[in-house]
Amino acid sequence: MSDRSNTAMLSFDPAFPSLRDGLSVALQIGDTLWVANDETTNLERLKIQDAAPGDVVRCNEHQSFQLLEYLDLPIPKQDAEIDIEGLAYAQDSGYLWVVGSHSLKRKKAEADKPAQKNIKRLSTVEADGNRFLLARIPVVQHNDGYALARKVDADGRTAAQLHGNEVGNGLTAAIAEDDQLRDFLRIPGKDNGFDIEGLVVIGSRLLLGLRGPVLRGWAVLLEIEPELSDDSTDTLVLKKIGPGGRRYRKHFFALNGLGVRDLCSSGDDLLILAGPTMDQDGPVTVLRWRGGFASDEESVVFTEQLETVLEVPFGQGDDHAEGMCLFESGAQLGEVLLILYDAAAQRRKHGDTEVEGDLFILK
Repeated sequence: MSDRSNTAMLSFDPAFPSLRDGLSVALQIGDTLWVANDETTNLERLKIQDAAPGDVVRCNEHQSFQLLEYLDLPIPKQDAEIDIEGLAYAQDSGYLWVVGSHSLKRKKAEADKPAQKNIKRLSTVEADGNRFLLARIPVVQHNDGYALARKVDADGRTAAQLHGNEVGNGLTAAIAEDDQLRDFLRIPGKDNGFDIEGLVVIGSRLLLGLRGPVLRGWAVLLEIEPELSDDSTDTLVLKKIGPGGRRYRKHFFALNGLGVRDLCSSGDDLLILAGPTMDQDGPVTVLRWRGGFASDEESVVFTEQLETVLEVPFGQGDDHAEGMCLFESGAQLGEVLLILYDAAAQRRKHGDTEVEGDLFILK
């Protein structure tokens, strides 16, 4: 098991005080930490400051990147959330990959409303078009650090996204033909419906972790390989990489009934942040699959093939672990994992704009 070794203090611009209350992803690129609030259409970049071992690591100099400037979202409005649930950086190609949840949502019951109105709310299921986003954006280096670009003339890199609209995209269209998964597309994410949370780059392919569905205790990961359409410089399509010409491969993991809440890679290993698929507080566990995805076959991974490396703390109604990435800052011992929390507990909040994440040394 691993022990909490330190704290990362994230400081946001006072103009965006609510960002800290819904952090859903974490990714380090060089000396920058990239995060997102799942109720926005932005990515947030923080500068990681060097810290001595044992000192709080400060992440500040906040800059916000509005994704509407780089992508053509189905609903081009700043208040039309993407529900960003996965970030990954392909260093060899210089692309940042971003994925929305692809999930439907059910309205919440509210304590100040009468029973019949709440029953109606609980029967209302909606699709937010921007959630059906899977895209890549070029990362460039400026004097002030890493930034995003829609197009890079020097090397021809361009932002591009999977073909889609307000009700789906190329991935959901492919899943709609799958006898095992298609019915879950019509079920809201928090009801064990189709819900992406987690993204890893594996060469030219992407691995998508699903919070749901969990099938008889088995979590699902999807492997895809996006490529540019033959007749477009900004539209992606999915290659046929699966059995029978499917545009994805399926991988099943025995996570003790939990779903995937985030993913990251550690060399040839895959780290899985596993947590409840339903609207519950815990348990939350990080598991390691050593040498994962060495083959080009679909897989079924049993519990004994996974190593539990961390039991993540969780609160009662707060501190829901959502974002995870490997983390480096100054002098440190061993491999360090950063965990960020949605609905952060009040004790994690400092002033009007700061929030703590946890750093763990992986053993």
